Amino acid sequence: MRLLPRRPATTTLLAIGALLVATTATSCSGATTKRTDGTDGTSGYQVTALTPAAKGTIPSFSWSLYAEPQSLDYALAYDYPPNTVLANVCEQLFRVTPDMRIEPGLALKSANPDPLTWVYTLREGVRFHDGGTMTAEDVVASLNRQMDPATGSSWASAFKNVASISASGPLEVTIRLTKSDVLLDELLAASPGTIESAAYLARAGKDYGSPKGGVDCTGPYAIDNWSQGESITLKRNPAYWDKSLTPKADSVKFVFIPDSAARANGWLSSAVDGGYMVPSSSLTQLRGSSQGKVWFGPNTAAADLAVLSLQGALGDLKVRQALSMALDRDGIVKSAAGGIGVPAKAPAAQGAWALVPERTAGYYADLPAPVHDVDAARRLVQEAGASGRKVVMATSSLAPEISVVGNAVQAAGRQIGLDVELRPVSPDAYSALFTDPAARAGIDLVVTNGYDNTPDPLEFYQSLHTGDFGNYANWSNPEFDALYDQAVAAADPAARADLTARLQQIAVRELPSIPLYEAPFSVFLGSRVTGAPAGIAQLYYPWAATIGSAR
Repeated sequence: MRLLPRRPATTTLLAIGALLVATTATSCSGATTKRTDGTDGTSGYQVTALTPAAKGTIPSFSWSLYAEPQSLDYALAYDYPPNTVLANVCEQLFRVTPDMRIEPGLALKSANPDPLTWVYTLREGVRFHDGGTMTAEDVVASLNRQMDPATGSSWASAFKNVASISASGPLEVTIRLTKSDVLLDELLAASPGTIESAAYLARAGKDYGSPKGGVDCTGPYAIDNWSQGESITLKRNPAYWDKSLTPKADSVKFVFIPDSAARANGWLSSAVDGGYMVPSSSLTQLRGSSQGKVWFGPNTAAADLAVLSLQGALGDLKVRQALSMALDRDGIVKSAAGGIGVPAKAPAAQGAWALVPERTAGYYADLPAPVHDVDAARRLVQEAGASGRKVVMATSSLAPEISVVGNAVQAAGRQIGLDVELRPVSPDAYSALFTDPAARAGIDLVVTNGYDNTPDPLEFYQSLHTGDFGNYANWSNPEFDALYDQAVAAADPAARADLTARLQQIAVRELPSIPLYEAPFSVFLGSRVTGAPAGIAQLYYPWAATIGSAR
């Protein structure tokens, strides 16, 4: 899943990771932002983009994943586990840095000579893991594959305005659009911009991305072994082009540990060196341990209740408003996020607004604060004629936060006259809710992490546009769609941010997704290793290359 399925911001995404992934602040590389929400000694925390730099190399280290990737096909990488692995194996035309900036990657630069044309100049001398040299033809094949219905890409909607993609030179690619779309250029720093060997894609066929077919990319690590049900091992790429990110470890072993308590025990016993998305149920224990340290990093995610169906009671705005008003968000932050976080005012977190960060505070000041008013909520349910109506919410053992939030929603529903049924599903089935419309049948609500892959909050709100892959309930609002079309054509970041703020106001008013809380990203590092980025940029930044000896 996504430990909490993440809602694509392309949607982005989506799938999940633990609920403990949301954001409170972004910081410049190496800088910290201190939070002191609480007086019990456990809620105070700092947000930092980077953990202390490694002091030397190490032969290997191990890393936990809360689930085994269903595939390592970049076109299907729509969740935390596959992206956490692929960030070190495959690369994009651009790169998202730990402090949430976009910098050159496999492309040196892009040009936008007119609103309907993007031209990309590629880096020379980049080699795939099998030794082949990257050319424009590889880029064309990789991007065109995202638009091929046979691929079933989770990112196809990112290319909805593309008319053609062609090689305009040995190291130049031109994308022509049907209408202006600045978001596409930014998304080429995420899964939509991943580049694979055209020859390997043809050779692997339908096995591509599987344990049998593998991948052949350009990153600092290559896949060495995939032992299904147990682990994925990566080996150092000696021919990696970016010498500033030469791996400090010869190999990395990802171990699949679905049980959150078992993950924490693995870290505490030093059986596993580290892992992202620390379970909130283990935070106190881990923060008090001498075996390592919990770090908190920048996050673009907020925990939301994603509405999966508008055919039942939640099709009435008054019912959605009532459920939102009935939620005790402060209590949810304490029980689901270990007290580390704040109630969310909008579906997209404040940390997602890195496009024009100086305006973020003003945009959020214009939003109404979440209201907790059970009596008023009960009256709204009665006005809607929805008293006694059922709302089905999916839950899973994937993460304790999912059950905690589910219980809180059920209790809130009971207080206002709604019958909230919690329907347990397996971790795999929970993930499928975000990629397979058929899996959502009969389910109205689910907990998700809504996050951006890039610094642009428009990426998140794209997921609420009519027809987008991440618009799970097929919510449609003409005012929203018209504003989105203006925003995606706005080349000026400030103008785009202003338009996106208006989209946010509509989303808060109409509640196609009900905001819950924001919390920082988290990572546990055992005492022998250091150097990992602490924030959500690990989904694309080659984070494993920076991990080395702490001594």
